[in-house]
Amino acid sequence: MSDGNALEAIDAYIADAGIDTSGKGWKTRLDAPPKASFDAGTSYYWNIETNVGDLRVKLLPEVAPMHVTSTIFLTRLGFYDGTAFHRVISDFMAQGGDPLGNGTGGPGYEYDGEFDGSVRHDKPGLLSMANRGPGTDGSQFFLTFVPTPWLDGKHTIFGEVVDGESTLKALEQRGSQSGRTSEPLEIRTATITTE
Repeated sequence: MSDGNALEAIDAYIADAGIDTSGKGWKTRLDAPPKASFDAGTSYYWNIETNVGDLRVKLLPEVAPMHVTSTIFLTRLGFYDGTAFHRVISDFMAQGGDPLGNGTGGPGYEYDGEFDGSVRHDKPGLLSMANRGPGTDGSQFFLTFVPTPWLDGKHTIFGEVVDGESTLKALEQRGSQSGRTSEPLEIRTATITTE
C-alpha cells in the first residue's frame, strides 16, 4: 500500500501552511489547497465512521480532482470529525460536512463544480457536493439514497460508496421528508486510505 504522490503533496501543503487546528472556529477559516495530481494506479478511499455504522467511499479523482483534493485535505486536518449529518431526506439523500452543523457553514473557501459526462446521479450511494449555486462548492457533501438525475450538471459527483449500504439505509431510516433527523447523526471520524 502506497500513499501516492497526491497524499504526500497534500500533507506537505498542510505542514508548510502551518494550519492551527487548536483554536475555536478554525474549521471556517481555511484557505483552499492547491489541486493535487493523482496517480492513476492508486485508488483513494474516504472511510467515514458514523454513530450508525461505517461507510467506505471510493473517491473519483479522475472525474473531480479538486473535490477529491479538498476532501483529502479537510479529512487529514480532522475537519469532518465530530460533524453531523444535519439534513437527511428520506428517498433522497443524507447531507453532512458543515462545521456549523446547520447547513450554512463551510471551510472558508469555495470552488467551482467539476462535471464529467461519464458519471451521473443514476444510482444510490453516490457522493456528491452540496452547493448554493455555481462556484460555491466547499465542504458540505451528500450521499444519495436513490437516483437523482435532476442534479446532473449542478452538483459534482466525486465518489461512490463501495461498502456500507446498511449504514446508508440506517441514515435514511432516521431522516424525514423535511430533512430533520429523528436522532443526532454524527461523523465520529473520517480517514483516507489508498490501495
